[in-house]
Amino acid sequence: MIANTELPPLDIPGYEGGPFIHRPQLLNEHLFVVGHLYGCVQSEQAEEALFGADYDDAAGLNSDLLQGEDWSVFTVPLADRHRLYIVYRAFPDESGIDYLAHHPDWEQAEMLAIDDGHFRGPGLRWHELEAAAFNTLPGGSTQDPHARLLLLLPALGDDQIDGRAVASVAEALAARTQVDDPERAATLLLDGQGQAGPAHWQADDQGVWTCDGRYAFRTPGALPPARLARISAALNPIGEII
Repeated sequence: MIANTELPPLDIPGYEGGPFIHRPQLLNEHLFVVGHLYGCVQSEQAEEALFGADYDDAAGLNSDLLQGEDWSVFTVPLADRHRLYIVYRAFPDESGIDYLAHHPDWEQAEMLAIDDGHFRGPGLRWHELEAAAFNTLPGGSTQDPHARLLLLLPALGDDQIDGRAVASVAEALAARTQVDDPERAATLLLDGQGQAGPAHWQADDQGVWTCDGRYAFRTPGALPPARLARISAALNPIGEII
C-alpha cells in the first residue's frame, strides 16, 4: 500500500480529477524513479540500461499509482510564484502522467505535456528543465535538483541540448536510482528523448519560446499567443539561463 503524506490538500485550477495526494517519499524509491522515466525509453538498449532486472517491479509500482483512487502529484516551484505540477492521472480507462504550469493569477493551469498512449509534447526545452531543477527555490515536493530533474525529464524534447546535459542526467540517476551505468543510461535517454523525440525551439522577438513538435502544446497556433507568452515567461524568468 502506498502511504499518503500530511501535506495540505491540493487544487489545480481548470484541471479536473483527484483527489490529489502529495507523495514526495516516492522520490526516494529507485523503482518509482526508473518507472517514471519509462516514457523516455525509445530503444531496447535504453530499457536495459535503465531498468536492468527491475522492469517488472517498476512497472507494477507505476501501474498501482495509475490505478489507485488517489492521484499522486509532485510539484516544482518556479520564480514569481509559478509552479510546475506532475500529476499521475488515474482515470480507470485514461491513465497517464500530466505536466502542467500554473500561477495564482491564472484562471487555469496550462498543460505542457502528456505522457501516455496519446502523447502530447514536448513541453520543455533543456534550459527550461535545467533552470527549474536547479533554481534552489524552497517548497515543492523536494528541493533536491536531481529529483526535480528526473521528475521533469519525460517532458523534454530539444535538439539543442548542451554538453553538460548527459552529465547532469547521469549525476541525477546516480543520486536517485540504483542504475548500474548512469552515464550510459543518460546518453541513451537523451538520444531518444521520449515519444516526441528532439524538437527544435526558437524564440520570437518578444522572447516567447515555441517548438516544431507535431504533438506539442507549445507550437504557434496550438494555444492563443497570450497563453504561449505566459508559459514561456514562467519557464524563462529574466536573469535565468536562456
